[in-house]
Amino acid sequence: MLSDAAWPPGPPDPIDHIAMRRDPLSFVTSLSPEYGDITSHVVAGERMVMLHHPDHVGHVLRDRAASYTKEGTVDVKMLRPLLGNGLLTSSGEAWAWQRKAYAPAFRPARVTAYDAAVTAATSEVLLPRFHAAARDEQTVRVDHLLTSLTLSVLLRVVQGADIGDVGAGFGRAVDDVNEFMSLMDPMADGVEAARRRWIAFQKARALLRMVATSLIATRRGRTTSEDDLLARVLIDQHIGSDEELRDQVLTLVMAGHETTAKSLTWALYLLNRHPVERARLEEEVDSVLEGRTPTAADVLSLARCQHVVEEAMRLYPPVWTMTRRATDEDEIAGFRIPSGTFVSFSQWEIHRDPRWHDEPTDFVPDRFEDGRRSAMHPFAYFPFGGGQRICIGQHLALMEATLVLAMTVQRFRVAVATDAVIEPEALVTLRPVNGLPCTVSER
Repeated sequence: MLSDAAWPPGPPDPIDHIAMRRDPLSFVTSLSPEYGDITSHVVAGERMVMLHHPDHVGHVLRDRAASYTKEGTVDVKMLRPLLGNGLLTSSGEAWAWQRKAYAPAFRPARVTAYDAAVTAATSEVLLPRFHAAARDEQTVRVDHLLTSLTLSVLLRVVQGADIGDVGAGFGRAVDDVNEFMSLMDPMADGVEAARRRWIAFQKARALLRMVATSLIATRRGRTTSEDDLLARVLIDQHIGSDEELRDQVLTLVMAGHETTAKSLTWALYLLNRHPVERARLEEEVDSVLEGRTPTAADVLSLARCQHVVEEAMRLYPPVWTMTRRATDEDEIAGFRIPSGTFVSFSQWEIHRDPRWHDEPTDFVPDRFEDGRRSAMHPFAYFPFGGGQRICIGQHLALMEATLVLAMTVQRFRVAVATDAVIEPEALVTLRPVNGLPCTVSER
């Protein structure tokens, strides 16, 4: 039966969106304890319904997915200035065509063929920099090193080769576009600050587009191979302008590296804070690998490695919130959802809700052991989203993160710098606000 109330309960006054953006994680966790499993609030002149129960998230993402779209949401408005109309930002037929084109290359059986690209990039890009940092007793920005690594992996996967060292610049560029695209009000802290961010965004976007354009240019004219994702998916089947192709490639590059880089960043941070779990992980890696380089065939045996990554994504989900817009009238928990309503839900909140997770703020990788994982509500843990728009690269991301983490702990211990203050900052993705400065030692 529909509620007599026009909207779900929530704060009576409009929310100051500038203040909300200063601490959005606190805001999304403040609503449910006071108002219940479905709430509503007004922000920036729009009525937003927020869902706090996994059943309701599953309703929107899976059960009634055809009645909800990303088009017009804040997610798309943030991403489209950089990504155009690629897989993450498109809807309807444009999205369906791109999803169908990508799908075969990201099926679990196909993903295992990319393990050599992952381990080669780790050996050539990440481990030498860790070795140099250990030798020279330097503090390094591990978050940027991991961004460089995951970019290198993605470039090798999509075209079978890297295009040169753009790693450090790429990491800074990702930070700059994240910061700019996350601003609700670019003028909030003055004209000069807004100007600096705009210039930084323009430079960062130019670099990122250069990466995408270079990938396309170096690929054209070569013979297609079975392992050449860029040719088989994006060029040979492409219909449209060069600008649309660039948007698709840039989406692949950005989405293909971001989740993995952030997950590994938070995993290393958590292992540093929990030396007992780090020791257990080192024991597994030493026992399974016995000093050799891992392959995809080792992933099942490196279960603790994967559980550490999964637990890092539970506590610090790279995608921390999602929004949809209703295209038809709907009903959720007895409340009418009119067509056009914006509906949101937060992985950060639901992943840390004690109703769905025991000891929700503790780092407990064992919660992802087979028996406990299967008992978990499917939408109480959804770092890759869910339903028909679930992240197409989730299997690659998990395999890559597992192999990289195993190779890292096999040879090094990464310790957060003693003077570093590590706090999550919720921009487009969830990152440490000041990065992750670390020292490195050889095992």
